[in-house]
Amino acid sequence: MKLTDHFTLQEMTISVTAPRLGIDNTPSARALANLLRLCAFLEQVRSVAGGRVLISSGYRSSALNRAIGGASNSAHCTGLAADFIVPKLTPRQLAHAIADSHLMFDQLILEYDQWVHVALANSPMRRQILTVRKGTGYMSGLV
Repeated sequence: MKLTDHFTLQEMTISVTAPRLGIDNTPSARALANLLRLCAFLEQVRSVAGGRVLISSGYRSSALNRAIGGASNSAHCTGLAADFIVPKLTPRQLAHAIADSHLMFDQLILEYDQWVHVALANSPMRRQILTVRKGTGYMSGLV
């Protein structure tokens, strides 16, 4: 099922862990509505970045999120977060492109210099920008 021109429900819910552990990763109607909103945002990221956005993690059911050790309050569980890369940019370049854009997000995290995490919110967007690396924890800004 296509959610937007460039994003499908399959890529936003795919997991290697879910089938291995017998976990259903089907989004609820509310999470599906959130995924539509998230994918519309990711279309804008695609325009800002000038290239394909490859999703490594989108929606996660609560059970899947627990199984992979995700944060208990993860926006992935509501369909409002995605982890991704753009092949033609480094994750740092991608994070800077999004941070320097007009795009409204709740949270942008450069994670381990390997991928970018973006979360939206149902309340006013904070445009919180963080970096996380092994051994450092979360640091404010893109460092």
